[in-house]
Amino acid sequence: MGTGTQIVELAKLRGAGPHRFEITMTDAEQDAVAETLDLISLRKLRAAAELSGLGKRDWKLVMTWGATVVQTCVITTDPVTTRLDQTDQRVYLANFQVPQDEEAEMPEDDTTEGLPDTLDLHGVLTEMIALALPEYPRSEGAALGQSVFAEPGIAPMTDEDAKPFAGLAALRDQLGTKGDE
Repeated sequence: MGTGTQIVELAKLRGAGPHRFEITMTDAEQDAVAETLDLISLRKLRAAAELSGLGKRDWKLVMTWGATVVQTCVITTDPVTTRLDQTDQRVYLANFQVPQDEEAEMPEDDTTEGLPDTLDLHGVLTEMIALALPEYPRSEGAALGQSVFAEPGIAPMTDEDAKPFAGLAALRDQLGTKGDE
């Protein structure tokens, strides 16, 4: 088991494995990942990887990792702390073909890639963190209010006014009160 292993030369691995790696990052490396991912901070990062051979030249990577990330709330700009704990995998194929047609559909399995000469475990972990981040982090209780704008002298249109049957409901209510008189 290698500690702090970042680059793995796949051609130099002996046997099909499993080959296990403990992935560690210094505080400076974690700060660099936080900056790359536009995080306030990245803490308590831990990761372990296992590489296993698939056939003669292909590899499967399974990474179990955890991290505490602090992001900016999309509404209040307050810090939002999230704990991420996941197990992700990647498959590296020697004969992987990328679709070349302009209209080609991307495969549903986005965990399969072409076989690299070297595998940057820090880079793979950074990608996994990026994919797991909440897209719109919100601090507890944060909610969007309604903003209504209009030129002076014009009544602003609200979301309620834009509903297709809002006018009919108002007309029904008016007709209902006239019939009661």
